[in-house]
Amino acid sequence: MSQQPNLFSSQAPGNLPPRVLPSAPPSVNPPPPRWLHRLDLFVRVIVRLYLGLIILVLPWLHMWDENRLLVVIPQLAPLALNGIARGLVSGLGLLNIWIAIHDAIQYKDR
Repeated sequence: MSQQPNLFSSQAPGNLPPRVLPSAPPSVNPPPPRWLHRLDLFVRVIVRLYLGLIILVLPWLHMWDENRLLVVIPQLAPLALNGIARGLVSGLGLLNIWIAIHDAIQYKDR
């Protein structure tokens, strides 16, 4: 069993020089069409705006107060119902909206 090859060496068994494999020609992918870039931007902006609006408004609705998670974990209620926590979550919503608007403004056709 002492003649087993080392699996981690760069040489083939029997000290033969390693074979050089022919390299494949580099594949050149054409750039995606312009409409696909625009569609991608549109979907990203709409999703971010919608998600940001939900995150902005949700902490101030009655659904936030009557959350089932607060019934299951009552220690979480004082933190979740605190105005500072609601403001932080709303701030994340504003940040999401700002990122969406920034992406829409900074878009340039290529």
